[in-house]
Amino acid sequence: MNKVAIITGASRGIGKGIALKFAKNGYDVVINYIGKEEDVLEAKEECEAFGNKVMTYNADVTDYEAVDKMVKAVVEELGRVDVLVNNSGITKDTLILKMDTKTFTDVIDVNLVGTFNTIKAVSRTMMKQRSGVIINMASVVGITGNVGQANYAASKAGVIALTKTVAKEYASRHIRANAIAPGFIKTNMTAVLSDTAKENILSNIPLKEMGEVEDVANLAYFLASDEAKYITGQVIHVDGGMVM
Repeated sequence: MNKVAIITGASRGIGKGIALKFAKNGYDVVINYIGKEEDVLEAKEECEAFGNKVMTYNADVTDYEAVDKMVKAVVEELGRVDVLVNNSGITKDTLILKMDTKTFTDVIDVNLVGTFNTIKAVSRTMMKQRSGVIINMASVVGITGNVGQANYAASKAGVIALTKTVAKEYASRHIRANAIAPGFIKTNMTAVLSDTAKENILSNIPLKEMGEVEDVANLAYFLASDEAKYITGQVIHVDGGMVM
């Protein structure tokens, strides 16, 4: 039986890259998404090309019951859950003085509450297995803060604290939890930045280049592997040295 990885927000970008990395290396993968079914077809087909099982599941991570149903469906079809990668996230940037409460809480709900929901949903299965790996997507902004991103920074700082707490609570059941803190990664979101904005970003990165999706995916795969069996409760930066 193949190992099984659930990746949330995996229809595109970093999430898709992580799904592909796991599928390429023998995992059955579950691509969680929200939106239209056609939005996830490309990711599904690319993962299926590696010959392993691929499930797609439309579930809003802010809805615990929906996420719990997803995990139960995965266990019923694939038999287990070995890895959970919490990648779902949104941004709604604006200065604090212009930010209303809903704009603040919308981001907290997806990025932080959503991460909590999926962790709780897989907990029972992983505890019964007495094994599992949880990987949460944080951000350098969760460590440094950033102008115009009070909601996003707070959500990612919360993810970091949540990760450390999960690592402590679940260690006795041989379940590890770590967080990845990406910096600027080449995705559709960064592709639309102006040349001036990109130059400003690169000036703050010692390696003078943005990261690739694969850089994050490679770390996620390593953290899920037995080679990382003694690593838990850590926040690992993938940022070209931007935050040291």
